[in-house]
Amino acid sequence: MKMNTTAAYISELLYRYECVILPGFGAFLTRRQPASIEDTTNAFYPPKKLLSFNSQLQNNDGLLANYIASAENISYTDAVAKIQRFVLSLTEKIANGERVILSKIGAFYSSTENTLQFEPSQEENYLSEAFGLTSFASPKIIREIEVQREIYKEEVEAIEKVTPITFTPEKRRERPYLQYAAAAAIVFAIGGFFGLKEISNKNISFNHNEWQKANQEIENKIQEATFEISNPLPAINLTLVKGETHINKDIATDNTIISSVSNEIVSKNYHVVAGAFRIVSNANKKVSQLKEQGYNARVVGINKHGLHQVVYDSYENRLEALEILREIKKESPKAWLLVKEF
Repeated sequence: MKMNTTAAYISELLYRYECVILPGFGAFLTRRQPASIEDTTNAFYPPKKLLSFNSQLQNNDGLLANYIASAENISYTDAVAKIQRFVLSLTEKIANGERVILSKIGAFYSSTENTLQFEPSQEENYLSEAFGLTSFASPKIIREIEVQREIYKEEVEAIEKVTPITFTPEKRRERPYLQYAAAAAIVFAIGGFFGLKEISNKNISFNHNEWQKANQEIENKIQEATFEISNPLPAINLTLVKGETHINKDIATDNTIISSVSNEIVSKNYHVVAGAFRIVSNANKKVSQLKEQGYNARVVGINKHGLHQVVYDSYENRLEALEILREIKKESPKAWLLVKEF
């Protein structure tokens, strides 16, 4: 398997998942970064996913192997073997002092202290929401405030020539007697202000009362309103039993999919898969066997190949799911982790 082909599979998965593990080597992790502006260059950068590498996460979670098996139409075992050969080739080249570049991901090399170093690629943005967005630089905007002030000053001086009121400081110094006239005008204005204020208060009180009446009428109309749906959906009655499987014995057949019904709805997106079956009765039989072993097994749906997927259990936390998967794979090596919201 070519190195670039494997890197392409990892790159495709990074658009959909926050963690992609290369078994026996390490894990590629993504973290969202919001849009930013560089003050020194006036450059605008769109939001993106920052890529990093953790060499401590090496256990196979089945994500990459299942993706390769599906893409190349080979078995899961063959996919795992190809990954092992790829990791062996990768580690040998780094040990020999080579700088290994994975397309659209980054470069690996060994430092002088014999530690593994990773430089992520800056060309690829794995945030699908920012698809098509690129960085750009905007020229700095220079506002000529002083020039605008001089223009306004000329306009004001033109007004002062035909009015007795001075606006600019220079004119006020030239005609100080106008200050007294302005003071007298203020005194008369204050007397009129209090008279107008009393009238204004009465208008405000009247408007407030009218506003309350209008709101009360609107509220009454809303309470009297009725809504009719012309084509309502048919009613469905469900019997929910917490922690038990409920199937009508009169209509239960081998084609009935066994599932647990609970009155508690929880979002669990990480599923430890036990197998996929084309025949429903085989899927039901597998669910029964797993339940006898103490697992909270169920059928989570049909995949794109038309197979019924049976899981040991589903989990909210990815790390918890990986820990359970690690224990199950000791007895069932073909178990793998499915990340999907149902």
